[in-house]
Amino acid sequence: MTTEAEDPTLTIDELAARSGVTVRTVRFYGTRGLLPPPEIGPRRVGRYGHAHLARLALIEELRLQGMTLAAIERYLSRLPADLTEQDLAVHRAVVSSWAPEAVETVGRTELDRRAGRPLTDDDVRRLAAMDVLAAEGDGWRVDTGMLRLAVQLLDLPFSQEVILAARTTLLDHSRAAAQELADLLRGAVAERDTADVRSLSAHMQPLVVQALLTTFQRSLRQEVREWLADADTGRGRGDED
Repeated sequence: MTTEAEDPTLTIDELAARSGVTVRTVRFYGTRGLLPPPEIGPRRVGRYGHAHLARLALIEELRLQGMTLAAIERYLSRLPADLTEQDLAVHRAVVSSWAPEAVETVGRTELDRRAGRPLTDDDVRRLAAMDVLAAEGDGWRVDTGMLRLAVQLLDLPFSQEVILAARTTLLDHSRAAAQELADLLRGAVAERDTADVRSLSAHMQPLVVQALLTTFQRSLRQEVREWLADADTGRGRGDED
């Protein structure tokens, strides 16, 4: 199966628009080696794909967390060169998980900029149903930490009901896992001083988040493999019939 990552189709203008950055920024990241060069197509036009989008999203997340350009370069230099767009998305999730909860009120133009694309009225309605934004005066009260993720969900071929059900499932299970882990750790450090508990918590939290993301990603991959295998088996039986 061919994907956009294997067959890039975006021009630099389209890549910038999809990423919510300027063309100048894309070129700057390219000259600094933060972004891989595009594939050169007919008429010497550079083409970009999903891997470029995922890497740009990670760079912007690192920048929003206050990292300097030099620090971002060091971070990216430590990553394996063959990371897929899914791998880059996991790294971005780990980084964004440390952002403080931020809710801001913005105008429609700023809302579109932060979403990375112009939003239709239907997009806004669906985002409001996901509890990512709400009308407030002449603007929109936005959960900035969840906005980009929710915008990506808009493009999936699922109904609003399925997306909301998935959101509820993730929230319920993540809260249950967090509570069980907290109880486990609380019991393990019950005899320690308060200062020791706080220090241990600060060190454990990133490890726990990364472990959860990694194990969930692997479990999801296995589920998808089994799902596709069942689908292929079903098609094979149909061909035999």
